[in-house]
Amino acid sequence: MKCRKCGEKAVINMRHHKLALCQKHYLEWFIGQVDKTIKRYRMFRKKDKILVAVSGGKDSLSLWDVLLRLGYKADGLYINLGIEGGNYSDISLEKVEKFVAQHPGAHLHIVDIKTLYGRSVPELARESHRGKRICALCGLVKRHEMNRVAYEGGYYAIATGHNLDDEVAVLFGNTLRWQTGYLARQAPVLPSTHPMLARKVKPFCRMYERETAAYAILQGIDYIYEECPYAVGSTSILYKNLLNELEEQSPGSKLSFYLSFLQAKENEQICFMGEEASPELHPCEKCGQPTTAPRYCAFCRVIYKLRENGI
Repeated sequence: MKCRKCGEKAVINMRHHKLALCQKHYLEWFIGQVDKTIKRYRMFRKKDKILVAVSGGKDSLSLWDVLLRLGYKADGLYINLGIEGGNYSDISLEKVEKFVAQHPGAHLHIVDIKTLYGRSVPELARESHRGKRICALCGLVKRHEMNRVAYEGGYYAIATGHNLDDEVAVLFGNTLRWQTGYLARQAPVLPSTHPMLARKVKPFCRMYERETAAYAILQGIDYIYEECPYAVGSTSILYKNLLNELEEQSPGSKLSFYLSFLQAKENEQICFMGEEASPELHPCEKCGQPTTAPRYCAFCRVIYKLRENGI
C-alpha cells in the first residue's frame, strides 16, 4: 500500500479515515490533528503553562512529545504510586526519565506517594480496608496530587493522554447505566471550578489508541507495554474489546459515536434532567484543597485516618 501524499510505501492504513501514509507524512498528520483538537476545543494557548500527567505509557509520553514539538510550555508530572507487581512503577519511571534525557529542556516533577505520605497506594488500599477498590483510591490520589502540583506550579491546565478508545469505553459504560452525572461532565475539556483546581484537557480525545501507539513507535519513544497489574479484568477493558469488534466490522464507529455525543451536547440536543446544582466548595482543613465533604477532603480522610489510628 502506498502513501496517499507521496506515493512511498505506507506504514499505516487508517480505514476509518480512508487514509494510508508513510512514516514522514503520518507523523506530520498526527501532530497536525492534535493541534487542531487543541484549537477546536480551546484547550490552552501558547502562552499557558501546561502540566502533562505522564505514566511511562505510549499515550502520555506521546502527548508530551507532541506538545513540545508544537512549542507549548509543557512540563511533565510523574506520580510514583508504588505499584510493585512486576516492578511496574519502577519501570514506568525509568521510561519517563529516559524520555526526559532525550528531550533537552523538558522539565519533570516527580511525586513519590510513599515518601510523602508514608504508604504506597497498594498499602493505603490494604490498610484503609479498600483493597477491592484500589483503582478508585488510585484515581483519588492522582487527582489530589495533580491538582496540588498544578496549583503550586501555576499551571493553567493539566493534560492527560486519554485517547479515543478510552473516552468511548467510558461513554459506552456510562450510557449503558445511564449515569447522567458522568455523561454531563464527559468532554474534551473539564473547566476549572475553583482557583485551586486547574482545568483538565484531553488533546488525544479524537485519536485512536492504534494511532497513538503508531506515533510512539515511529517517533522512537520507548514506553512501558504492560498494563497496570490492577487493571486486569476491569470493565473498561471489556468495553474496549467489544467496541474493537464493532470497529472491525464498521470502521469509524468509535469516532462517530464520540463525536456525535459531543455534537449533541454542544447543540443542546440532549440534556440531563434532574441533575443537582454543584454543591458549594470549601477548603479542606488539612490540605486546603476545595472539597464538598465536611472538614476533610476524601484524600485526607484516608491519609489522616490511618495516622490517627497509629497505622
